[in-house]
Amino acid sequence: MLDRRTLLVSAGASLALAACGRGEGADVLRVGSQKGGTKALMLAAGVLADIRYKVEWAEFPAAQSLLEALGSHAVDVGLVGDAPFQFAYQNGGPIQAVSAQRADPLPNEALAIVVSAASAVHTLEDLRGKAIATGRGSVGHYLVLRMLQRAGWTPGEVKLVFLSPSDAAAALAAGSVAAWSTWTPYVPLALSQGGRVVVDGAGYTFGYGFEVANVDAIDRKREILSDFLGREARALTWAAAHLDEYGRVLARETGLPPAIARIAVEKNARLATPIDGQLIQEQRLVLDIFAHAGEVEPRRPLSQAFVPGLVPGLANLPG
Repeated sequence: MLDRRTLLVSAGASLALAACGRGEGADVLRVGSQKGGTKALMLAAGVLADIRYKVEWAEFPAAQSLLEALGSHAVDVGLVGDAPFQFAYQNGGPIQAVSAQRADPLPNEALAIVVSAASAVHTLEDLRGKAIATGRGSVGHYLVLRMLQRAGWTPGEVKLVFLSPSDAAAALAAGSVAAWSTWTPYVPLALSQGGRVVVDGAGYTFGYGFEVANVDAIDRKREILSDFLGREARALTWAAAHLDEYGRVLARETGLPPAIARIAVEKNARLATPIDGQLIQEQRLVLDIFAHAGEVEPRRPLSQAFVPGLVPGLANLPG
């Protein structure tokens, strides 16, 4: 059974934005960090040592709550997967993607549909008619819809149950749902407790993550936002060669078991990539999957969801 305290370690802090300062000055950048990942990355890489502005951190357990904070201007910028970004953007969020990261290819067991050790579900076919927990608009939600499309099933052939990561873990352990469609670090946490992967997300997604900013921050804090994004790009390159150091900082920042934190940084490893025509075209598939399932109505032009060119020196980064 998954340890709810581990899963909830940052959930309470996601709502305690007052503790993070909520400064409105142009020299303060308020950064949302999912399960401590961005904060741990930047601290481990040491790229914030000489900044001339203040970074205030707010922690979130999942993309949905981070995107809600972005939409309400409680934070300026935060890293989310491509699917939750598309979902939030088409639902009217005052947000745009200002930088992109990609894992190419997406590693196995970074995103997956998992079941408990005692489950009778062993194959995709066994999921027919079953309840699958995930977050609404999450990359886990996208994985289920993409899986159904590829298998030729209709969305109604499984029952989606929208839950937070902590509630989904508890529901899986209690047998209230048959499976959980989730992402790292929750996948390795589930596997460490005897869970099994039924559907691996590798091959179902493009492996993108986006730093997403609210439009007010893009307008008023463009200079420090660009500086932060450039430092993050360098930190990603550093992390690819220093997974052990990054993992230790992630464990310290989040309370994740060190072994799980080390797996998480490996599974989540990405490098900065330009926002270009190919990326936008690939994101059209993500949007089409949600739209075909009736989850979003594509009201906004996809090309306007992105602000390219804010990452200084991206073309010169070592790969």
